[in-house]
Amino acid sequence: MPATTPCTRRVSVRRPAASVLVAVVLFTGAQLVGASGALADDVPSTPPGTESTVPPPEVDGNSPNLKMRDGATLAPAKVLPLISIVESEGGEERREETSSNLKFALQAEVLFGKDSARLTPEANSRIAAIAEEIKKQNATKVRIFGFTDNLGSSAHGDVLSKQRADAVHKVLSPLLTSGGITYEIRGYGEQYPIADNSTEEGRKKNRRVEVSFPRG
Repeated sequence: MPATTPCTRRVSVRRPAASVLVAVVLFTGAQLVGASGALADDVPSTPPGTESTVPPPEVDGNSPNLKMRDGATLAPAKVLPLISIVESEGGEERREETSSNLKFALQAEVLFGKDSARLTPEANSRIAAIAEEIKKQNATKVRIFGFTDNLGSSAHGDVLSKQRADAVHKVLSPLLTSGGITYEIRGYGEQYPIADNSTEEGRKKNRRVEVSFPRG
C-alpha cells in the first residue's frame, strides 16, 4: 500500500500509581484508524446526547500539503476532543473528562448485587461523591444511563439497566436540592459496550451505570 502521512491527535489516559497510557488516533486520507487498528466504523458510537457539539474544523481537500494515495478522498471532518480518563486499579470506577463534559462510570458490582437493581450500602457514598462534583460544576442537566453485558436476553438487559439507572437517580436526586436540574434516565441494555463481551473481564466493564453532565 502506498505510504500516507497521518496526522495524530493524542488522548492521555491516566491511571493510579503514576502509570500513564497514551492512545493515539490516526487520520489517514480516507479512514479514521484507532490505536488498536480498528476502523472508526467498527467502534461503538456513544449514547445519543453525549456526542461532542463542537463544530468540525474546516479542511481544504485540495491542499497540496495533503499526501494521500491515488484516488483517496477525505472523509467528513470530525472533532475528537482531548479526553482525560482516570480509572481505579480494578476498573470499578472510571472518570472521563473533556473540555465540556464529565462522565462517571461505576461498574454494576460496586453498586448492586448480582442480577439485581437493589443498591448496596457502599453504593451511597460513591453516588454522594458524584453529587458533590455535580454541585461543583453547577450542572443543570444530568444523564443517568444503565448498561449490561450481552448475557441473557436482550429484553431482560433493557429492563435491568433501566431499573439500575432509576435506582441511582433515586439516591442522587435528593442530594441535589438546589433545584433547576433536569434528568435524562435511560436503560440501554447491552448497547454501547466499552469492552469485549467475549471475556468476563470485558463483560464486567460493560455492566455499568454512567452519570454524565456538562462542565460548569
